[in-house]
Amino acid sequence: MSDRSSGAILALDGIETCYGLSQVLFGISLSIAPGEMVTLMGRNGMGKTTTVRSIMGLTPARAGHVRFLGQDIRGLPSYRVAQLGIGLVPEGRQIFPNLNVRENLVATAVKRDGAWTLDKVYELFPRLAERETSMGNQLSGGEQQMLAVGRALMTNPRLLILDEATEGLAPMIRQEIWRCLARLKESGLSVLVIDKNVGALMKVADRHFLIERGRVVWSGASAELAAAPEVQHRYLGV
Repeated sequence: MSDRSSGAILALDGIETCYGLSQVLFGISLSIAPGEMVTLMGRNGMGKTTTVRSIMGLTPARAGHVRFLGQDIRGLPSYRVAQLGIGLVPEGRQIFPNLNVRENLVATAVKRDGAWTLDKVYELFPRLAERETSMGNQLSGGEQQMLAVGRALMTNPRLLILDEATEGLAPMIRQEIWRCLARLKESGLSVLVIDKNVGALMKVADRHFLIERGRVVWSGASAELAAAPEVQHRYLGV
């Protein structure tokens, strides 16, 4: 374990995960320091979502360690992982379609030492305040993504994970999500982002892990990634 990992809020060490007999992750290791924003990037089908599912206990890893705040959480059920302080914005958003915006936000809210309340979420996303009484299935894709982020923040997490943060969203809504992430970073929240918008991520994130066929093949700071167009082309298709 590296020195960076020893002080990490989240540290993955040698994670191996399978779906049945098919192995997807082959020794994934990465770390996120307190207050740091880190990305996990790679082409489709390379193991990004499986890494998230392994962290959250949705698809438990068969080997390795997942340490959160120093505690090994591999093998814990997903609800316990969430209770410990990891907030997930899942791929596909998965909001409650038959609840309105306010009900979605308070359904899984947790009063922790954080400061996220309805008013704070509405301040971050004024559009949600305007749509407070609209049902989840009446919202646009962008509004649903804002709601999914807000719902995760209402658990007052120590770490926020966004899986496919801006997938399928209009450019204007993407900008709104990036603005939101920049504010969250400024607030000191630790964030793991999975997305394909390399240019935007290099502006807002501290470090990047590139994954290919279930292995981390490159990691480094934004300046290093910006200076390595061949790495972007090889592993991200940029």
